[in-house]
Amino acid sequence: MILMKDIVRDGDPVLRKEAAKVSFPLSDDDQKLAAEMMEYLEVSQDPKLCEKYGLRAGVGLAAPQVGASKMMAAVLVPPAEEGGQSPFKEVIINPVIISHSVQDGALTEGEGCLSVDKDVPGFVPRHDRITLRYQDTHGETHKVRLKHYPAIVCQHEIDHLHGILFYDHINHDNPFEVSDDTVMFD
Repeated sequence: MILMKDIVRDGDPVLRKEAAKVSFPLSDDDQKLAAEMMEYLEVSQDPKLCEKYGLRAGVGLAAPQVGASKMMAAVLVPPAEEGGQSPFKEVIINPVIISHSVQDGALTEGEGCLSVDKDVPGFVPRHDRITLRYQDTHGETHKVRLKHYPAIVCQHEIDHLHGILFYDHINHDNPFEVSDDTVMFD
């Protein structure tokens, strides 16, 4: 099981590298990596297990965050409140955003990251809606439309695959400035 000690921290060069495309069929190591990243998210979202293993809760974990420079990330967005978008649970491999909205979205509390131990205040503008193409662990290609929080989570994880960290998007001169039409989410 992946523990906090296994998560690479900000400053490690692997977090700033362009990850390598993953080939299919997945190797045994890649299958294990995919399963362990999803397991981390599942365990970290259970308050009792999270405390037992000393984890920080997460909704996404990219392979570079555990030292593997590969185009693979696990995403586990829990069910939203009534009326919100359905949950999204998938290991996304070789993901590409093929279209996106002009309108931005951002989290009112900013973003955090399992690889960044310090609090970095500021809004992280992202596309409010995306169309994502990716392969699953069986090599099948999927195309999904995501909006709001699931779209933000996927963009955060995809950034990891391109050596980008969330705070790279923050306006450092005015961290809490966003355009008037930016949709804000709790």
